[in-house]
Amino acid sequence: HVQLVESGGGSVQTGGSLRLSCEVSGIDYSTYCMGWFRQVPGKDHEGVAAVDSDGSPTYAASVKGRFAVSKDNAKNTMYLQMNSLKLEDTATYYCAAGSQLCNLLPVNFGYWGQGTQVTVS
Repeated sequence: HVQLVESGGGSVQTGGSLRLSCEVSGIDYSTYCMGWFRQVPGKDHEGVAAVDSDGSPTYAASVKGRFAVSKDNAKNTMYLQMNSLKLEDTATYYCAAGSQLCNLLPVNFGYWGQGTQVTVS
């Protein structure tokens, strides 16, 4: 039984920071590509960041230099540190796991969490 559970969302002022967490169970988490995606009403999921099994990260251009993805394999947890938040970062953020190409395309991720809301104002 695979579960991905996001936490850490909330409301923050422009320029502030949040750290999202994704706890994973039911898969060999350390061997998967792990990713963060976000979605606003009426739009498709947008890839934000991903980290592969050896720890190599990939970022969307819109968040590069502001966000950082990391993993704690001992805790089966992935994090997304979000700094210098902008109004356009407001979205529901999802974590996901995939065993295919480790990029920012949702089609490569077979397991998804339920999401956590981030609101920047």
